[in-house]
Amino acid sequence: MKTKTLYVCQECGAQSSGWLGKCPSCQSWNSFVEERMNPIETPRGEMFSKQNPVLLSEILIQDENRFETGNQEFDRVLGGGVVPGSVTLLGGDPGIGKSTLALQAACLLSAKGQKVFYVSGEESVKQSKMRADRLEEQDKAKLYMVNQIDLDLIIDQIKELKPDVVVIDSIQVVYKRDFSSSPGSVSQVRECASFLTQLAKTQSIALILIGHVTKEGALAGPRVLEHLVDTVLYFEGERYSSYRVLRTTKNRFGSTNELGVFEMTSNGLKEVRNPSEIFLSERALGSSGSVVVPILEGTRPFLVEIQGLVSRANFGGARQKTQGFDVNRLALLAAVLEKRNGLSLQDKDIFLNVVGGVRVMDPAADLAVALAIASALLDKKISPDLVVLGEVGLSSEVRSVSQFALRINEAHKLGFKKCILPKNNLKNQKQFKSCGLEFIPVETVKEALSCL
Repeated sequence: MKTKTLYVCQECGAQSSGWLGKCPSCQSWNSFVEERMNPIETPRGEMFSKQNPVLLSEILIQDENRFETGNQEFDRVLGGGVVPGSVTLLGGDPGIGKSTLALQAACLLSAKGQKVFYVSGEESVKQSKMRADRLEEQDKAKLYMVNQIDLDLIIDQIKELKPDVVVIDSIQVVYKRDFSSSPGSVSQVRECASFLTQLAKTQSIALILIGHVTKEGALAGPRVLEHLVDTVLYFEGERYSSYRVLRTTKNRFGSTNELGVFEMTSNGLKEVRNPSEIFLSERALGSSGSVVVPILEGTRPFLVEIQGLVSRANFGGARQKTQGFDVNRLALLAAVLEKRNGLSLQDKDIFLNVVGGVRVMDPAADLAVALAIASALLDKKISPDLVVLGEVGLSSEVRSVSQFALRINEAHKLGFKKCILPKNNLKNQKQFKSCGLEFIPVETVKEALSCL
């Protein structure tokens, strides 16, 4: 067959017969690279097992046996552990700790009796051994390591070892000889991930792929990677901070709302069992614009501090900047405060920060954000033993929130005494009489502002 030449966008995987300066799909500039598509000599059919159609009613469902690592934060994000035959994609910024997390999970799984095969394409076996020696998990009897980037050799070694878990570090450096494009290109990443995924499904192997992210924060390579795999994990955090957050954006075997918090130490990543204490440990008690809200990530409640700052706009147009909160949601809440509650914000710069590097998507934080802005504007201090929760509507009404009992129990554990909350959440007051908190029910934002 004749070799085919295409130009492929390295950001989204779009193809063109000629070079384009701007990608029509993702609008990125100078992202098209020439790639030669050689015919694949190895038929994919060799990796597939023939299956006959069966009736849905005749399929027997057995209990799902997961490989639990023993690391509660990692297992929680995965939905209870690693599922045999699943493919997990772990992404994150360079130096954030992806390889450390994957190697630590591999060591824990090998200590549980699973046969683990760790393929390191970026580090030699000795370098990986030095990294593993820093970890506290010393039982690595069933952990096999190799430095290899040739896909055909990796597949042969997997078939020979027959491991339970395979870790590829990273998918961007693996290449297939049938393609003339360099490792890390869209064609190489897509095809290598596709072959490894099919091998994992047919052999019932738990596969973990480590992927890099672009400067925009998306996974490098085509978006088709996220469609190929079962679970997509992002490892986030400030590079110069010791705390890391592991969140999932796709999970076929569990919730996509779970969150894991880790602390990077010299001995690897440590679980943070109580993130609320860390997020509130350096809270300034005597300043305005500081509000604590109990948010919910999946089934796990924890408290975060929201800081607001309002200043006069000096350069004509007012700005609204956020860190860890949706800027469009902030604009909505600022409009409600100005139109419905009489606060003058049209000529003010508004800055909002969620302490600890957490991204808050929970609508229960609306009322806390509104009070933080009002407190900063009026320079009114909020009681340090007060928590606030409630969703705010466009008519300035405060709507009820879900999982109310979990949130207030977390606040009570950390010593908070009062809680501003939606009135509709107190319909069953008998249930919360013994929790030890003083409730301040409100129906509108104006009632909540009167507490300042």
